[in-house]
Amino acid sequence: MKRVVPGILLAVGWLLILFKGSPAVFAGVLVVVAFWAADEYVRMAGADRFPLLRRLLLDGIMILPLLGTIYAGSVSRGAIFGLLLAFALLTIFIFAVYADFPDGYELLCRMVFGSVYLGVLSSFLVALRYLPDGNGWLLVLSAVTAGSDTGAYYIGRAFGKSKLCPAISPNKTRAGAWGGFVFGIVAAVIFAQLFLVRPQWGFVVFAAALLTVSGIVGDLTESVVKRGTGVKDSGHCLGGHGGVLDRIDSLLFCGPVLYCLLVFVK
Repeated sequence: MKRVVPGILLAVGWLLILFKGSPAVFAGVLVVVAFWAADEYVRMAGADRFPLLRRLLLDGIMILPLLGTIYAGSVSRGAIFGLLLAFALLTIFIFAVYADFPDGYELLCRMVFGSVYLGVLSSFLVALRYLPDGNGWLLVLSAVTAGSDTGAYYIGRAFGKSKLCPAISPNKTRAGAWGGFVFGIVAAVIFAQLFLVRPQWGFVVFAAALLTVSGIVGDLTESVVKRGTGVKDSGHCLGGHGGVLDRIDSLLFCGPVLYCLLVFVK
């Protein structure tokens, strides 16, 4: 129940935002989610030693590419400008605290990575919402990640023996990965039928297959971060689901992939 109830609430809230929310509402909610995830990342990366206001400052710097995309209405202009500004501000921040902390270079590297990981990648979710039929594709994307997570969890528990990447994530199995792959494609087909206008089925299946793989890579990437920082979950605000970053790690990697497919391939 600790996993089921929060999962249902998250799914209902997300669907309501996509069904009923305007692009502005979606962008506002995404900023809140990204800021929260940034705070989890900042604490994992070692900035929990800073006073609250400094940590919140780092959280805000981290999502500047997302804010730039919302302001400019374009991921190509907004995210690049936001990333450059974030890099400049992070460098100044490290200058200001360098005398008090011996690991300034390591902290700078982690914060710059976080700006790309959270700020730039989340920008593509807003960019997807701005596309024609973007709302429908966001629903398909959500179905792919949810279906893949569900398939990986239950198939992995039932049949998983061979580990997928034991050095990174010892609980993930090859059977779970295949289960997530199949469930993700099935979920994409169902939601495409429901929410897309005249879907091109070859493209839908191809995109879903690529997105399930991207979601697994996103999940493993967060596992690398957690391994490197010595934490089990990014947070505990979502009960059995861990933290916010634990829930959006797949979406962060899938968003740019789907955006590029829709803009450059479809």
